[in-house]
Amino acid sequence: MSEEKNNKGELIGKVTHYFNKINVAVIELTEEGLKKGEKIRIQGGDREFEQKVESMQVEHEEIESAKKGHSVGTKVDEPVREGYIVYKI
Repeated sequence: MSEEKNNKGELIGKVTHYFNKINVAVIELTEEGLKKGEKIRIQGGDREFEQKVESMQVEHEEIESAKKGHSVGTKVDEPVREGYIVYKI
């Protein structure tokens, strides 16, 4: 946790599913919560990118924030895979 807060940001969770037709990743928040408008970094394989969280949904309902333990869907700028790590920056 605190050792994960480095130049990558603060570890908040991982990707558990990716819907490629709509570019939506399901992120399981295992370490921290997340709010709309915050920046995240997604890293896995040879891919790493940053983006702002523009929208988040739980069970097809738009939400403003999610707590540790929740799984949220958010649009992503690039394709991702299950197991990719998510940091808040």
